[in-house]
Amino acid sequence: MLNSAIMEAPDVDGWANLAAVQAEFDPDVVYLNTATLGLPPRRCLEAVQTVLGQWRAGTASPLDYDVPIEAARSSYAKLVSVDPSAVALGSQVSVFAGLVAASLPAGSEVLVAEGEFTSMVFPFLAQAGRGVQVREVPLEHLASAVSPRTTLVAVSAVQSADGRLADLDALVDACAVTGTRILLDTTQAVGWLTVDASRFAYTVGAGYKWLLAPRGTCFFTVMPELASELVPHTAGWFAGDDRWDSLYGGPLRLAGGARKLDVSPVWHSWVAQAPALDLLAEVGPAVLQAHALGLANRFRTAVGLPPGNSAIVSVVADSMAIDRLQRAGIVGSVRAGRLRLAFHLYNTAADVDQTVEAVANHVQP
Repeated sequence: MLNSAIMEAPDVDGWANLAAVQAEFDPDVVYLNTATLGLPPRRCLEAVQTVLGQWRAGTASPLDYDVPIEAARSSYAKLVSVDPSAVALGSQVSVFAGLVAASLPAGSEVLVAEGEFTSMVFPFLAQAGRGVQVREVPLEHLASAVSPRTTLVAVSAVQSADGRLADLDALVDACAVTGTRILLDTTQAVGWLTVDASRFAYTVGAGYKWLLAPRGTCFFTVMPELASELVPHTAGWFAGDDRWDSLYGGPLRLAGGARKLDVSPVWHSWVAQAPALDLLAEVGPAVLQAHALGLANRFRTAVGLPPGNSAIVSVVADSMAIDRLQRAGIVGSVRAGRLRLAFHLYNTAADVDQTVEAVANHVQP
């Protein structure tokens, strides 16, 4: 049963579709670990099984993979409110963060949050030889720490370790004053949190968590007027204007827009990513967010915590809590020394109540 407290959201079709797509998931456990790895819906498994069968039979054609790849590009673009021409595809967040890092002028200052996921930090620290300086500040002070010398802010919309949300409105306003650009990591956000990627110079997000894909899909968006500033030094045949006529030799003949930044795809992962994005679109961003937040806050309230704004709950728990979760068949994770639970579309109020029963009196409010 879905949480009745959040069923009042106005998107009736979205709520009905949520109830329908939940039937595509059948985990053997109470799964609260989407912040580590999302679960695949049935339609994704079926799509992958089909292409694996073709591969084994020798009837697979690489050209056929272009269809789900481009479908995923379009679906993701709609999900984050940009044109598909502003979306590049790859497999790893750090690859695209590295493109941005390499494009920075020598001596640039990059502002990051303390404790930020390293895929958003290491690419910039690696530019120290060019005088690029990385300054770390508490997430809550990020906007106020932006100064005229700050070239770029690199931050996750939702922190991986504990689910805290960056104050994106304050950050956008502060950066508008100084002309500072923002690279926003959406890996722990898009899929449950509504994100408008058009507000940011760059965004990057992996698909294997909240977007329900196998590992090996990643989306990068860039404002159209900034695409020409990024040197596509990872470009290969897939970034070609006509990719199947870009297999050999010069001259350089890259695609326009963000597609020139494409990285050769992990084909079977994209076969699964496309139907996963269709499933998320059937529910819609507003319902996905209301459902996830409703469940997370149901848990918070039950264990004596105040309501929050994240689908990820991070709590101090004793060793018995972890053991009790394991014995109850509940899967979470431990990050930064705290119990981390993540609530997504396949979770229910019953999952929350079972988890509360398991950890009651073993977490600190």
